[in-house]
Amino acid sequence: MGVLDLFSLSGRTALVTGAAKGIGQAIAIAFGEAGADVACLDVVPAEDTLAGIKSAGRRALSISCDLRTAPPAELEATVERVVGEWGRLDILVNSAGITRPNPALEINEKDFDDEMLINQKALFFLSQAAARHMAAAGGGKIINIASDTSFNGGINVATYAGTKGAVASFTRAFAIELAATGIHVNAIAPGYTETDNTRNLTQDPEIYEKIRSQVPARRWGRPADFQGPAVFLASRGSDYVHGSVVIVDGGWLIR
Repeated sequence: MGVLDLFSLSGRTALVTGAAKGIGQAIAIAFGEAGADVACLDVVPAEDTLAGIKSAGRRALSISCDLRTAPPAELEATVERVVGEWGRLDILVNSAGITRPNPALEINEKDFDDEMLINQKALFFLSQAAARHMAAAGGGKIINIASDTSFNGGINVATYAGTKGAVASFTRAFAIELAATGIHVNAIAPGYTETDNTRNLTQDPEIYEKIRSQVPARRWGRPADFQGPAVFLASRGSDYVHGSVVIVDGGWLIR
């Protein structure tokens, strides 16, 4: 076996949340290109993502789910659907996430609850459901999407930062408990990235340029920047990596 074979996902199956666009879409398509069959979960249609996976010669499955309202039983049924369709679930990526920017003193209860439900509660219970299956099957990979705000807070994103801090902590806690079962739990922490979640920033030329100039790499992140790290964490190449939060931010946190 050559070293590049360590990064193949051939014969694996994956479930990616938030797969219709942005980072989730990029990761789902990358998994297909690396050889995996991919189930794409989102509240909106993920047709472009499905097409990208199928064009790589892999199977794709669309799952419609609103993570704000889905109870743990529905998330467990989602895992069972993937296993029933393909006979296994090897990889889970919790990419779905929202942010409702507002000053801390102006955040309302609905926005608070929506961020907590999607970014934190759904991630926890979907990870739990997937891990139960993976433990019985002998192992698997769980990848969470955290954030630079997991470490440094942020401005006008108090709730989002709180949920992403929880994502980093969930990642470490799950990793400690599950490592002995053959399950690897890790996270990727994006910095400023051009997605729908940052549209309020990217559409303001002055703010966009100010942030770009402060990133050591002198550019914003793009969804494609997360494809390589995700494939690594999903592959055998990361088989001794547990509880890591991989920072992918152009050097923002170390500036």
